Amino acid sequence: MYQTLISVEQLVALQRSADQPVLFDCRFILMVPAQGQQYLSGQQQYQQGHIAEAHYLHLDEDLSSVIGFRTGRHPLPDFDALAQTLARAGVTAARQVVVYDDCGGAMAGRAWWLMKLMGLTEVAVLDGGFPAWTEAEQLVTDALPEVAEGASLAYTINAQMMRDAAEVQALASDWQLVDARTPERYRGEQEPIDPVAGHIPGAINRPLQQNLNEQGLFKTPEQLRSEWLTFLNGTTPEQVVHYCGSGVTACHNMLAMEHAGLTGSKVYPGSWSEWIKDIERPVVRGEE
Repeated sequence: MYQTLISVEQLVALQRSADQPVLFDCRFILMVPAQGQQYLSGQQQYQQGHIAEAHYLHLDEDLSSVIGFRTGRHPLPDFDALAQTLARAGVTAARQVVVYDDCGGAMAGRAWWLMKLMGLTEVAVLDGGFPAWTEAEQLVTDALPEVAEGASLAYTINAQMMRDAAEVQALASDWQLVDARTPERYRGEQEPIDPVAGHIPGAINRPLQQNLNEQGLFKTPEQLRSEWLTFLNGTTPEQVVHYCGSGVTACHNMLAMEHAGLTGSKVYPGSWSEWIKDIERPVVRGEE
């Protein structure tokens, strides 16, 4: 069973075995192109072609809930509704789940983390995602998979995998915050999405892109481990709290650490877009 990443070759072998995995396509365009530019949404791309038997998980509708006055841009989902969606696709506690996207795992990582949060252990991100699948000339279809109406899935939320804004603010000196956004957004030089630029005090910057190699695949566990240990400079994995703009791409850094054997880090799901909703919370621009 795979709990962090799975390669195209491994997935193909799994599909040919008796233990069929449950697949989810998580493609989503986080930043809509400029007005007038033609594009297909992630769901439209899924409808045009996806890995056979893959179901679709929508970032806003399935993996998040409605934005509130005090929330970030992607609040945690209604877990009862998500559990029902997963169950209808065939997810059980013992069945392998594979999630994928077309952006290096940035979206699929959110689905991976949420399922881990719900107590599902056999969940993996397809390394290289849909591009790696098509480059390997594997089957793509527009046929929609069947769903199991009335199916249910028991779950228990593992609150130890996350920290909220109050905890981040009160215990900042005890943890190391890691910001997964680009350096320009971290320093507050650019902010294309949120109304306030900058980062949370004490945070250090590790853009999620640094987890990938030139081919868009995750670096080896050994390389990731070496890089993360150097970056954290003595901080233990259990002291690390990941965040990003809205709690989506932060999961990518946690996934990279877990794949490297550096287990136990947390995610601040509200992230920057929630942090700045309270004007009393401090903001830093530039380098620490």
